[in-house]
Amino acid sequence: MADRILTTHVGSLPRPDGVCALLRRKLEGDPPDRATFEACLSPAVDAVVARQVKAGIDIVSDGEFAKLGYANYLSDRLSGFSGDSPRLPGADLADFPAYAARLGERRRNALPLARPCCTGPIEWTDRRPLEDDLARLRAAVTAHAPEGAFMNAPSPGVVAIFQPNRFYDGHEAYLEAIARAMKEEYRAIVEAGFFLQIDCPDLGMGRHTIFQHEDEAAFLRHARRHVEILNEALDGLPPERLRMHLCWGNYEGPHHKDVPLEKIVDIVLGARPRTLLFEAANPRHAHEWQVFAEARIPEDKILCPGVIDSCSNYIEHPRLIAERLLRFADIVGAERVMAGSDCGFSTFAGDGLVDGEIVFAKFEAMAEGARIASARLWKGEHHA
Repeated sequence: MADRILTTHVGSLPRPDGVCALLRRKLEGDPPDRATFEACLSPAVDAVVARQVKAGIDIVSDGEFAKLGYANYLSDRLSGFSGDSPRLPGADLADFPAYAARLGERRRNALPLARPCCTGPIEWTDRRPLEDDLARLRAAVTAHAPEGAFMNAPSPGVVAIFQPNRFYDGHEAYLEAIARAMKEEYRAIVEAGFFLQIDCPDLGMGRHTIFQHEDEAAFLRHARRHVEILNEALDGLPPERLRMHLCWGNYEGPHHKDVPLEKIVDIVLGARPRTLLFEAANPRHAHEWQVFAEARIPEDKILCPGVIDSCSNYIEHPRLIAERLLRFADIVGAERVMAGSDCGFSTFAGDGLVDGEIVFAKFEAMAEGARIASARLWKGEHHA
């Protein structure tokens, strides 16, 4: 039985300059050969795992270093994607066009990413990038012995958000095709001995992006079907090895069009993964711990609230982090709470709001906050 609150995060971390340089070469049509790529990536992943362990992170990741973005990397592995598609601005940013323009200027510093459309049948074409990701993380975990490690993969729904369908007969047929292909990646991650984290911004961010012109009832029907298709893709995998991340969009924006958690919580809790990671630190969603206090939470679910904001360079005070953790411990019990971040710190390569050194200072604060909360919970100092 656990005797403390474990720490983790959502996945992506700021890529080193050398990694970004190689990823840029790939985008510009001059991809490095595999030996050059590995000579850079393998030590970079080893170093970032070591640094996470040193900062007090128990369940670590590879930082998603080899990926340009958390969903569009699939075009390197799967057939059926080509070209580019227009960016779909969130409904919240449409209300503030001057700020939206400023945000676009900032993003020009990131690596230029295409958002390919689905233009043909989706099938596996190259398993080597996945195998290389798994091998790098396995070597780093063996060297630095964290409590555990996870690897990210996108949900079928979020792939559909970023890569519009121009081939399949309707949204549901497209989702099912993505799910059939992704099932292989999902299984490989679990069989490699890692936790599989499914990233599901489609269940939150999808409301004010791809489904912004539909009414709430229609969006909720989409969300339910997204979870059903995800569960089918995860069938046969042990829920205790699965994590799911819920997100409303990892950007510093108004977010006043975010769908409230109370509208989707029952749908989200119906997903197969046992551990749920979600935003709980930023100013738009920090209050929603109350939703969990009133929700019917399955007895096997582990809640991993974001206790540090992934869009702010403030370093949260450890006592504030402990406070946030204690609230959730009051709801589901100390053994079913883990400390996490609101989202990743570099969702797309070269694009992050938080300074790389501050990211790890935040991790250290989170680890200290988890220690404070654990001392109160396991030594009987905390009372609901």
